[in-house]
Amino acid sequence: MVLGEYGELTRRGMPPTGTETYGGPISTAGGLLFIGATADEKFRAFDKTDGKVLWEVALPFGGFATPATYMIDGRQYVVIAAGGEKVNTKHGGDVVAFALPQ
Repeated sequence: MVLGEYGELTRRGMPPTGTETYGGPISTAGGLLFIGATADEKFRAFDKTDGKVLWEVALPFGGFATPATYMIDGRQYVVIAAGGEKVNTKHGGDVVAFALPQ
């Protein structure tokens, strides 16, 4: 499994190479693995059985943190701190939460 990509290399036709990572993953009981951590500033969900990317989104800044999950009224959420500032990425400070499908 390759985690992250350098857009300038992908645009040249190279397959994703992976990037440095700063932060860990979390795994849900439903079989999802969530991780930010990459220099391409994306947050991804993988199928933990086969490693396929199921979903990805661009964060406002690098998500160099381990995500957390919580539940409110039966709805599960995943949250990540996006602050960037490593490997020449933008610097900021947002906490971004996503609701999992019901």
